[in-house]
Amino acid sequence: MRKVVITGMGIWSCLGKNLDEVAESLYKGKSGIGIEEKRIEYGYRSPLTGIVARPELKPLLDRRSRVCLPEQGEYAFMATREALANAGIDMDYLEKNEVGVLYGNDSSAEAVIQSHTIAMEKKDTTLIGSGGIFRSMNSTVTMNLSTIFKLRGINMTISAACASGSHAIGLGLMFIRQGLQDIVICGGAQEVNYLSMGSFDGISTFSMRTDDPTKASRPFDKSRDGLVPSGGAATVILEDYDHAVRRGAPIIAEVAGYGFSSNGANISQPSDLGCQTAMERALKDAGCAISDIDYVNAHARRRFRGYGFGPTVWQRTSAYQLHKIDDRTRVLDGRSQRDSVFHTDDATLLCGAQYQLRRARRTLKKPQYRKQNPRKEHQHLPLQLLRFRRHQQRTGNQENVNQTI
Repeated sequence: MRKVVITGMGIWSCLGKNLDEVAESLYKGKSGIGIEEKRIEYGYRSPLTGIVARPELKPLLDRRSRVCLPEQGEYAFMATREALANAGIDMDYLEKNEVGVLYGNDSSAEAVIQSHTIAMEKKDTTLIGSGGIFRSMNSTVTMNLSTIFKLRGINMTISAACASGSHAIGLGLMFIRQGLQDIVICGGAQEVNYLSMGSFDGISTFSMRTDDPTKASRPFDKSRDGLVPSGGAATVILEDYDHAVRRGAPIIAEVAGYGFSSNGANISQPSDLGCQTAMERALKDAGCAISDIDYVNAHARRRFRGYGFGPTVWQRTSAYQLHKIDDRTRVLDGRSQRDSVFHTDDATLLCGAQYQLRRARRTLKKPQYRKQNPRKEHQHLPLQLLRFRRHQQRTGNQENVNQTI
């Protein structure tokens, strides 16, 4: 079976506009959260959000390309541009070789609402413009990236809510293992504008801690009152190991395993068995025992009672099932980036994976909020450690970091 590695990474998030800025924010314990006044005017309960800067694309793309890109597409372009550069892949290579793209995207609400508004106000659909079509389709990110970067391999949008980014990596792994592709661009992107988050706010999903925004998102804490939305994009370049070695690409990490399972029980409440099955499958695929894992990056998304959201929450379920798989999970360093980067939906796993690969190369500070008051079911996890372990294996001049997905 072919070995699959990561040869490039790129990111655009509320913690920074590239890998170096994000690493520096993590090192300093910087939060990316803030308050958006538009949300107050629009009628939001909570105006808290990750503050993500919009990129300046005019020097980089022609007008037609810019018109077709929605907000999350802009983030995805910038993250992918950085990832390709880090992998040593230029436009000449892309035009001469087949490269695929699998990217997570779950919504393009702003583009749809803008098109609707134009039609309602002008009573003329011809004024919407052709760009509105390509911005509003759920496949907007992959169709735009494939056109901009001249990609001729697999082209597919993964729409699976918060798991979209992780499935993009998993499917990329499978395509390369099967010999169908040598290189696949994998990623996840999320819009963060106020038009895209109102329904979540309406069911009391978001934290109300507006008095101290940087401490509003509290994974695993019993006093947590909700999550904080955010957006951005993260990209990794997945590549066949032998192919990467032949072209002299940097080897950042190996994708060792992939596991999945559908909930199958409730549309909004996680299944204990589903979480457990996915983790067991990933471990089996990687040929690992849970005792081999040094770090667990938890999704840690808060769910509420009421509105169909039962008392069981994602962070409670994931912690419980890790413990159920093997009670030695008490020795793991279990964490979530939720307290510093918030909920980025389709880019969640990608951002989390990149943060950990950056942390593996540099001992970084924990973000500002320390888990002072963990839930009972999380007390067996070392959530109050202030430092992250390094997880490196040196081979010659290269650092190999095993990232199990």
